[in-house]
Amino acid sequence: MNLKKLAACSLLALGMGASIEAQAHRAWMLPSATVLSGENAWVTVDGAISNNLFHFEHHPLQLNNLEILSPSGKRVEAQNQFTGKYRSVFDVALAEEGTYTLQNRNQGVFGRYTLDGEMKRWRGNVNEINQIPADAEDLSLSEIDGRMQVFVTKGAPSNANFTPTGQGIELVPVTHPNDLFTGEPVAFRFLLDGTPAAGLDVTLIRHGIRYRDQVEEILVKTDADGQVNLEFTKPGMYWLEVETEQDSKRLEGAKRRLSYSATLEVLPL
Repeated sequence: MNLKKLAACSLLALGMGASIEAQAHRAWMLPSATVLSGENAWVTVDGAISNNLFHFEHHPLQLNNLEILSPSGKRVEAQNQFTGKYRSVFDVALAEEGTYTLQNRNQGVFGRYTLDGEMKRWRGNVNEINQIPADAEDLSLSEIDGRMQVFVTKGAPSNANFTPTGQGIELVPVTHPNDLFTGEPVAFRFLLDGTPAAGLDVTLIRHGIRYRDQVEEILVKTDADGQVNLEFTKPGMYWLEVETEQDSKRLEGAKRRLSYSATLEVLPL
């Protein structure tokens, strides 16, 4: 297969394991709490893909790539995992003191092509592209790198899990994500493949858009250091998203779509 003859690549990112139909929807995880205390601390997390944030009405979030890291960096198993018609659910026992990172990472290549007059879709990684038939026509490929995170703290917040990996879009908090209050300044820093992600649009949406006329997005842009500064005026659960697109370094003529999202809780001061 001659990758130089690829058609112009279209975006096939489906939101962290979503189906094709979900590409216009938002994918999210919603924890029952973000700050806890006590010996027997647990958190329950819902995951879904929906048009209305934090409302189950379209598709469950696939948890195949779910990873839970304890404050010391140890992997923690999800408990009572279940996937229903509109949402997925899992529990996490918080044995250690500090901040846990719950994340769903989605990497790979999405493709579509025509074979014998029929539209086909394909998903895999860069090394598996030879699985696509050599006589495929109208081939379009997109490289995807998405990260979705939730942070939950037992006791005092910790920062050990915020060490950058140098891959994709990453949040490096200046303000700890479990220490957000209305009326107080907040600063977040974003990296793109380990370097400051300058000039990226950051969107934040508060829960409850189903019950108001306007979405009321908060729109900010990262500065030269990849940092955004803002102040929340209303408490609640917020969905944060950052997206960008660049030329793929591994697929000639293809695009690489990167995304980052997180669910944050803002408490009244």
